[in-house]
Amino acid sequence: MRGVWRGKLWWAAPVTIVKDAPDLIALYWKAGTPNMAPAKRPTPHDLLFNEIHLVPRKWTETDVLMLVTPGSSHAVYVMWETRQAKLRQWYIDLQEPLHRTELGFDTMDHLLDIVISADLSTWHWKDKDEFEEAIALGVFSTEEAQSIYAEGERALKLFQTRKSPFCDGWENWSPPRQWEIPVMPKGWDKIT
Repeated sequence: MRGVWRGKLWWAAPVTIVKDAPDLIALYWKAGTPNMAPAKRPTPHDLLFNEIHLVPRKWTETDVLMLVTPGSSHAVYVMWETRQAKLRQWYIDLQEPLHRTELGFDTMDHLLDIVISADLSTWHWKDKDEFEEAIALGVFSTEEAQSIYAEGERALKLFQTRKSPFCDGWENWSPPRQWEIPVMPKGWDKIT
């Protein structure tokens, strides 16, 4: 899975496909997964000028299951404490729809996210200040920003009414023990 912004690679990580169906794409990565990520936390200014430098890193925070309805401009992450069955949180990432490539999937984060408590009792917007700065800089047009907010509202409605994927039991899913951490495939850095 990769993040691509205006023809430039912004991050890449090997993931394991849990499900690839017309109604749902589910991707998994656990703590310790290698990735190529920005040397520093990207800013709206970096997005405006498409300035980024990737370095090798490892995902360390959580074990993650990413759930995406094909064509949707958001993903729902189910996030567990590293190597534990304890659910940390749900996370809605507003992003470009997944684009299938020879390697897997490309997308790009829209900066604005929604964090939901593990028990689904509370939620809050995340990085709203960075998103507003990106709008002010012209990274996103007014129309694009309205569309991104609207997608966030649609995703919130799914959560608030306990629609899929929030009612599907994914918080109880666990990967098979024999799954190993994948490696970066050849050609991970080629944009076509």
